[in-house]
Order: sequence, then C-alpha cells, then structure tokens
Amino acid sequence: MNVISKTRSTTMRAAVVTGPGQIELQDVALAEPGPNQVRIRLEGCGVCASNLTPWSGPDWMTFPTEPGGLGHEGWGRIDAVGTDVRNLSVGDRVAALSYHAYATHDIADAGMVIPLPAALDGIPFPGEPLGCAMNIFRRSDIQAGQTVAIVGIGFLGALLTQLATKAGARVIAISRRQESLDVAKRMGAAETIAMDDHWRIIEEVKQLTGGQFCDRVIEAVGKQWPLDLAGELTKERGRLIIAGYHQDGPRQVNMQMWNWRGLDVINAHERDPAIYAKGIRDAVDAVVDGRLDPSSLYTHRYPLAELDQALNDTRDRPGNFIKALVVYS
Repeated sequence: MNVISKTRSTTMRAAVVTGPGQIELQDVALAEPGPNQVRIRLEGCGVCASNLTPWSGPDWMTFPTEPGGLGHEGWGRIDAVGTDVRNLSVGDRVAALSYHAYATHDIADAGMVIPLPAALDGIPFPGEPLGCAMNIFRRSDIQAGQTVAIVGIGFLGALLTQLATKAGARVIAISRRQESLDVAKRMGAAETIAMDDHWRIIEEVKQLTGGQFCDRVIEAVGKQWPLDLAGELTKERGRLIIAGYHQDGPRQVNMQMWNWRGLDVINAHERDPAIYAKGIRDAVDAVVDGRLDPSSLYTHRYPLAELDQALNDTRDRPGNFIKALVVYS
C-alpha cells in the first residue's frame, strides 16, 4: 500500500463508550488509509443529538463502542493519503463525513472529504450538521415573501432560521426555552413564540398570518407533540418539512387534516452519502459568502476527556446551550 504520511506516531487517542453514560479514553493503533481514503488529524468534532439515544443505553445498543464511535461531525487536516486519491493532499484542511471522530484521528473515503478554503482557517467546521441544514433548506423550497414557522430552535433550527431569513422569508420561531427564542431573534426571526400550550400557539400563529397559517413549517424537534403542532400550523397547499430525528418509536399523524389541507409533506432526511457531501460543500459556500454564520451557536467546548459531560449537556441543555464541540487542539 502506498501511503503518504507526515506523522510518525503509531497510536491515537480515542473515546470508547463502555456503557450507558460511561466513557474511557484509550490509546489505540493508528490506522492507515486504504485506497481512495485519507486519514485526518482531527481538530474537533461536533456533538450530535442523535448520539443521545445510544448514550442512554437502550436494549439494542452494544457496548463497548468502537474507538471514536458515534462521532461523525469532525474536521481537521489530512495527515495521510492512500492510493488512488486525487485532488487531496497531506496538510489540506477539511471537513469530512466519517464515523469514528471522537478521536484524534479518523479515516474517511476521499469522496466524503470536503476541502475548507483559507477564509475558514481557524474556524470550527462540523460539516455534517451544517450540510444537513443546507439539504433541509433546499428541500423546503423557501422563497422570498413566504411565512415560515420553525418548530424547535436548537442548532439546526437556528441555522434554518438564518437561511430562511436571508432568503427573504418571514420566520416565526417556536421553541421551549427563552434562551432559544433569543437565539432565533439574533438569527433574524420576525416573531418568536414560547412552545408551551398547543392551542394558544395555533391561535397566535393564526392571528399573525391573518388566518392563513404558514407557507412552510419545519419541524425540528423529533417528538410527537411538535409534529402534531407543525401540521396544524401549515396552510392549505403548504409544505410541512420533517427535519426532527424521530428515532425513539412510531408516530401518529392527523391524516384527515393533512388530507383536507392538501399538504405536501417532505421527509428531509437524506441517506445518499453523495447528497450529504454536496450539502457540506454548499455549507462551505454559504459560510464564506455570509448567508450562514454558525459561529455564535457553538456555545460549549470540551476536551475529549470530557466527552461524557458534552453528551450530558447536549441532553440537558443548561443555560444558553445550543451546540457542543469536542476540541482536540
């Protein structure tokens, strides 16, 4: 195997989830990239809310995880290149779609590695969730002059608020915590509504829209009630976009109402890795040209040794919490 590398180390540091709510750090062998792969010396990795179900230890979860497992929002610099790789070199700063990024190094397929331009030097870039926001925004088909409700203002909802506002839409942000509503205001939301009472929210949105409700509604929580609420807020022939990660069981929907209003319902979750990678490239462009600025949303940073605290805080969302980054350098 022809591998170009600048590192002489033979081990890397990785987090292993050993049981529900438990991690340990291990020194493990430093893997070499295969054909069409690169190895990245990671600067950091975002913490995704999708980690929380396996972190809680459901029946289907197997422990211990593979070293670095669950981490998939990494960025850093390439330090080794396998054979047959084109247009990527040792030293390139990149974001990547990889799957063992709670570690100092990870291996990624070359096609899932997105170069970061010099304009982003020194700036954290968890590519996967930024790309996810771009793909959801594209699927939402948001246009200038539309009214858009976003139900759930976490990291994803805040990014979508900013993108929709920059596109000329009027955003109504709905979320549980006042801190999240304050973030939505900073991201450009025209109106904010506390997510406390189902019927009160519906009446308030009805009044704000002259009884028409919203052209687009993005559900970004992943729970039954926000999904019910999102359907109620979507106007006749409007578009309801499911961005929440519904991984904890089945859902019921009011199909009578969805039918009566003639809703277009979009499941905005992608599964084609090439579309994920395109979303990350689009996110790079959007950050460089100013349509997207996630910098203020990275509210909490942790060393790798405190990954357990990062996951717990992602679950509990203390204070002004929006997004956790685990940083390695």
